[in-house]
Amino acid sequence: MRRRQFIWLLGGAAVPRPIAARAQQSERLRRIGVLFVGDNPHSQTSDTGNPHVRLAAFQRELERLGWSEGRNTQIEVRFATKPEQARACAQELITQQPDVILASTTPAAIALQRETRTIPIIFVGVADPIGAGLITNLARPGANLSGLLSYEDTITGKWLAMLKEIAPHLDRVALVANPKTGPYDYFMRAARVVAPSLAIEIVPGPIDSEIDIEKKIASLAQMMNSGFMITPHATTVTHRDLIIALAARHHLPAVYFSSSYVSAGGLMSYGIDFRAHFWQAAGYVDRVLRGAKPADLPVQTPIKFETFFNLKTAQALGLTVPPGLLLAADEVIE
Repeated sequence: MRRRQFIWLLGGAAVPRPIAARAQQSERLRRIGVLFVGDNPHSQTSDTGNPHVRLAAFQRELERLGWSEGRNTQIEVRFATKPEQARACAQELITQQPDVILASTTPAAIALQRETRTIPIIFVGVADPIGAGLITNLARPGANLSGLLSYEDTITGKWLAMLKEIAPHLDRVALVANPKTGPYDYFMRAARVVAPSLAIEIVPGPIDSEIDIEKKIASLAQMMNSGFMITPHATTVTHRDLIIALAARHHLPAVYFSSSYVSAGGLMSYGIDFRAHFWQAAGYVDRVLRGAKPADLPVQTPIKFETFFNLKTAQALGLTVPPGLLLAADEVIE
């Protein structure tokens, strides 16, 4: 069961509700576009890794802010399970002439940016918006984009520390990700800064396909005292189950960026609560619909992180989760 859920809900209850005057909107229909890239719309999980769970959180907060589907808003959603499908989906949304678009992940934001420089775009699930060329400054983004950081590069220190604590013998960790994206170098640089203090060597783990993943993890398994960490990207999301299966087959400890991996059998994760992330995004969309310009909205950092452990997986790997890590967990799967 979720150990912090009650505390989080209690804290949420203290958030002031908008006054009636604020909730009374013009009945003019506003169009909101939403583009998911790399997420599986047919996912059977009910956790925060499911795009429909994220979308529901976004819609609930919009409703609270006075934007009701069918009354004064119409939401158009497109899913591109692969990055190469992003451009076509972005073009479809642009033809709907939305008042604002929510872009989930870096490929979604890039695809939309290429299609419009005028329609406001609020991004989520983006780790390095400056490196990706989406904005020029976190405080004053400029142009027509702003949004929320998904992960600051310092999160790699947390991932490495978790691996070292659960498997003290580790001295080599691979960063498994697609190098075709800016966040690969973003995370790699940060990991190499932290690694020496933990007596860990960082091993590059570039992948771009199912075959790459199989080769890289099999190669890592040939090295003594090794593990790996998975960073967010459409490639690692698409091949989630394969990555988890390979970690189990080769008896490699791994840390993931999303709880959906742990729910599917992965060892542990530390990352943002995507429902809270999309809840934040609704606030930015609300501000845009009321006249704010993305150029003037500073990029925000996440408000809530969550830690998951799978004790069954730990046992299969011959690992014991230290009491300190268990106490810090939001959910433990037994």
